[in-house]
Amino acid sequence: MKAIVMTAAGNADVLQMADLPEPTIQSPTEILVRLKAAGINPIDTKLRSRGTFQPDSLPSILGCDGAGIVEAIGAEVTKFKVGDHVYFCNGGLGLHQGNYAELTTIDEKFAAHKPKSLSFEEAAAAPLVLLTAWEALYDRGNLQLSTQSSANVLIHAGAGGVGHVAIQLAKLRGANVCTTVGSEAKARFVRGLGADLPIAYKQTDFVKASLDWTNGEGVDLAFDTVGGSLIEQTFPAVRVYGDLVTILEPPVDISWKVARTRNLRFSMELMLTPMLLQNTVLQIKQAHILSECAALFDSSKLKIHVSDIFPLSEVAKAHQLLESSSMTGKIAIAI
Repeated sequence: MKAIVMTAAGNADVLQMADLPEPTIQSPTEILVRLKAAGINPIDTKLRSRGTFQPDSLPSILGCDGAGIVEAIGAEVTKFKVGDHVYFCNGGLGLHQGNYAELTTIDEKFAAHKPKSLSFEEAAAAPLVLLTAWEALYDRGNLQLSTQSSANVLIHAGAGGVGHVAIQLAKLRGANVCTTVGSEAKARFVRGLGADLPIAYKQTDFVKASLDWTNGEGVDLAFDTVGGSLIEQTFPAVRVYGDLVTILEPPVDISWKVARTRNLRFSMELMLTPMLLQNTVLQIKQAHILSECAALFDSSKLKIHVSDIFPLSEVAKAHQLLESSSMTGKIAIAI
């Protein structure tokens, strides 16, 4: 089969097309999937530049997100049949083959039926950002659907891959959403997703804007998708006893004084944890989340924005685009 392999840690040039043996079903609950598309995520570029979680696995196939057609099934598979369309977040970390390839295998428990309303490229772009935003808002941030008062939520980088999904998931729980954006075009984009207040952070103090929007109290939940000093800068924008969730590791020199004074609850979200720990129970839970999201897509309550699609042979260009620009939505690979 054709696949893009990472031959060493480095820049995008280390991604090379190769002819590899086709994977085969190794357990009775596995399915063989002919991949039609793969997603591109920041974790892919980070692993390419610094090495996978299992360095001695090189050459390695990256790509956590995939969508395709079931080509064969193991003897004990009950969830899928040959010909079914599936999508999933599995592999690509150096522990299991990723999805920059024509074929892959996956345990049926970790895959979900692809949303019928999405193309393969859209479906492949969705899993990692869906799971990240879902876990961050609903699990870490405990965002609930309330019949009394709506939660006020701040989402950083609302036009990005995770951010544009997070806006929609927050609105589905009845929240009021403000979000930071870098341009008027992105402000229009997030308004179209339901954001109540786009904040042009280059011209406006987002903390002041958040406080003004909440009558001086601060947001109930802030979701950081950027990291670095922005984590600390966000503390005063969150109400006393509020929540802040980040998907990035906090800097070592961060001052927690404001967070402590405001008695904030701070959480970290890494949707890769189930794969990294090879925790089957948590991987099954994530597959269930993807099934719930498929129903939301097919009922027009959720959408994914794919800004660019590259052929498999141009994965390196896709990595370069992701690293060089502030993306709106996601990038996908057509296989």
